[in-house]
Amino acid sequence: MISLSTNPAQSLLDPANHTLVMIDHQGQMAFAVRSIDISQLRTNAAMVSQAAAGFGVPTVLTSVAEKTFSGPVFDEVRAPFPQKEVIDRTTMNCLEDQNVVDAVNRIGRRRIVLAGLWTSVCIAGPALTALEQGCEVYVIADACGDVSGEAHERAISRMVEAGARPLTALAYMLELQRDWARAETYGLTTGIAARLGGGYGLGIIYAGAMFGGHGG
Repeated sequence: MISLSTNPAQSLLDPANHTLVMIDHQGQMAFAVRSIDISQLRTNAAMVSQAAAGFGVPTVLTSVAEKTFSGPVFDEVRAPFPQKEVIDRTTMNCLEDQNVVDAVNRIGRRRIVLAGLWTSVCIAGPALTALEQGCEVYVIADACGDVSGEAHERAISRMVEAGARPLTALAYMLELQRDWARAETYGLTTGIAARLGGGYGLGIIYAGAMFGGHGG
């Protein structure tokens, strides 16, 4: 016999229980990506950034060698956070950079969500580091990319075996919303989905045009 309740799982993400760290969404890092189409990667990263900004998720933006090698962070990642400094570093593992560590510590949340390039290096490094130091780690797999599908999948497997939890960009946004009765963020969520959500977004646009409503 069971006795279920409407209490959500503690492992679910909400805007108040995690820090988002966006890592090295930069041109030089993206040029070699083969595990996902670059346009889709950019779309997914934009969805994550817009959702996090709209829901007020504390977010750290970091780049590697921006001025000398990798170039600027994608506009679609930076634009939702116009006042936020991008922390540039030399370390491949952003949690070996004191400025990034200080930024994460100031926010003070033990649950960390990661997205960026490349999965096997600049995502696996901080994921394994944070897990070993007692944090919970989530990885937005389709807002990450690597030099091959093999490299990406092995990195995801390695992180999962260590305790990380993978999800996708759309799942991340919908997990933040979670209830269509939350009217204050309904328009934000459906608006981002309509612009960036592929076929799901087309469904929302269609529903609005044909029936005056939105799909959930």
